[in-house]
Amino acid sequence: MFSLNGSSFTNNSLSGVSRCLTQSSRRGVSGPMVVVAAVNSNGKPGDRNVSVLVENSMKESAAAPVEKEIKSTVTGGVGDVYGEDSATEDQSITPWTLSVASGYSLLRNPHYNKGLAFSEKERDSHYLRGLLPPVVVNHDLQVKKMMNNLRQYEVPLQRYITMMDIQEMNERPYYKLLMDNVEELLPIVYTPTVGEACRKYGSILRRPQGLFISLKEKGKINEVLKNWPERKIQVIVVTDGERILGLGDLGCQGMGIPVGKLSLYTALGGIRPSACLPITIDVGTNNEDLLNDEFYIGLRQRRARGQEYAELFDEFMYAVKQNYGEKVLIQFEDFANHNAFDLLAKYGTSHLVFNDDIQGTASVVLAGLMAALQLVGGTLSEHTFLFLGAGEAGTGIAELIALEMSKQTGIPLEETRKKIWMLDSKGLIVNSRMESLQHFKRPWAHDHEPVKDLVNAVKSIKPTVLIGSSGAGRTFTKEVVQAMATFNEKPIIFALSNPTSQSECTAEEAYSWSEGRAIFASGSPFAPVEYNGKIYASGQANNAYIFPGFGLGLIISGAIRVHDDMLLAASEALAEQVSQENFEKGLIYPPFTNIRKISANIAAKVAAKAYELGLATRLPEPANLVAYAESCMYRPAYRSYR
Repeated sequence: MFSLNGSSFTNNSLSGVSRCLTQSSRRGVSGPMVVVAAVNSNGKPGDRNVSVLVENSMKESAAAPVEKEIKSTVTGGVGDVYGEDSATEDQSITPWTLSVASGYSLLRNPHYNKGLAFSEKERDSHYLRGLLPPVVVNHDLQVKKMMNNLRQYEVPLQRYITMMDIQEMNERPYYKLLMDNVEELLPIVYTPTVGEACRKYGSILRRPQGLFISLKEKGKINEVLKNWPERKIQVIVVTDGERILGLGDLGCQGMGIPVGKLSLYTALGGIRPSACLPITIDVGTNNEDLLNDEFYIGLRQRRARGQEYAELFDEFMYAVKQNYGEKVLIQFEDFANHNAFDLLAKYGTSHLVFNDDIQGTASVVLAGLMAALQLVGGTLSEHTFLFLGAGEAGTGIAELIALEMSKQTGIPLEETRKKIWMLDSKGLIVNSRMESLQHFKRPWAHDHEPVKDLVNAVKSIKPTVLIGSSGAGRTFTKEVVQAMATFNEKPIIFALSNPTSQSECTAEEAYSWSEGRAIFASGSPFAPVEYNGKIYASGQANNAYIFPGFGLGLIISGAIRVHDDMLLAASEALAEQVSQENFEKGLIYPPFTNIRKISANIAAKVAAKAYELGLATRLPEPANLVAYAESCMYRPAYRSYR
């Protein structure tokens, strides 16, 4: 039998659970065949295309399956890390979440549908004759055809919608497609196209891809989580939609971000799709255009704040742990500053939480800076940093840089922070502004006369590194870049804001205005630039380098908390993956074509740090963590169905 929820089938060929992790005993049915006898709503035999197995949530019936140990021999997918967690055992299951399918229903199930790749034998066994054209194709040809179809579309959003359709129709080719063409498709499923997709998410939504939890569900979140068909969740990406990329408050339509992030957790980090859960917390929106849009799919009210917001989130966090256990990773995504820092601080000591905007961005930027030192020389502590933007991304990056400098030199953190300057909308952050500063900006206030604009700040501070995280496009003007180039032989310029329209400057501007001397990286991808007969390939400081491998490392070690040293370990692991060949091209990040290998190395470093810090629970520690991480990664290959 196999199940639509991906957690109750017993056919080893379908399990998607890695042989690298020990399976615990669980309930299963005797016999690994697909059940084809059906019962309709009248209790009479129905057609044989679908059969629904109903499990009584109150008590087991006399005909319930017997317990038996199931051993998987299949590679692919990080296995069930919650088998030992009582919090995930004996949970009541909504009666309609367990079902088995064949025939037409099988073709409509993205987890098990193989389309034209069903063999002749499978078509006979699973009542597919006549439902498919007669040709049988292999997986590779299927993926090749899908990629050929994608390339027919010139508009990125059309490609995004097509990718969404593929994912909802046939899961394995979707991930195979993304893995094999990661450099071409990453800008489609992630930044910058995902920003446009979020703007129009209500119009392009085909079928639910995650859970929407709104204020209407207050008091019932535990039951809402049970409506999701998968029981063994390892990673949750959650947003409240208030600060989507550089686009602002998109409310409920921010769901595109968790969906996109979790696609990358699977494709780049090897987390099995059934272990990933996208969630949007809908507390309203302050976006007037959405509130007045008759087609808006979210709550039509202004954002809840204060106690109402806090109570909803407390209930959500408690329900997640109750349903999925202590070791489920909860990634906060695109929360506004006033919530992002508070949520991370509040739940960091009680849950396994990670904020990609604060911590993931910081880790990937630090890795780029470590690599850039190979081109400019010196150590981190010998450089001076100036940030345009002092929000969650900017202050997160700054704090991790200061931590790494402190680690390398032994200098107290309070001193290393003095090498880092920040400019917000009111000017340079200095001590004279201390009383009016938000709490997360205060560590970056230093002794200096007030400076209102970026050009004069650059001329006064004379930074060797200029980092933009402001969300304001074209703020690294020609005058700013030229000023950087006057006192730096190789100025390091990071224009990190997303999407492309919000980037502080383009790659072409950075290289031309610095006379080809800049070391440039951006948040959104830019094509190679030709200047004075030389080709410059700019790097992308993309969080996708970090968070998939970081999450995998937490899972394979059974980590229960995130520690700053894990972020430093991830940065070091990424910087080590930049080759001499990459440096010769001016790149400070490795190519995405090697991302699965990169993720495995990051996972190994993060897991090693978890063991070192005593935060790992999966014991004993594997002898070779890189090989272990690779063996645990999901691989979207078709399996033979009986």
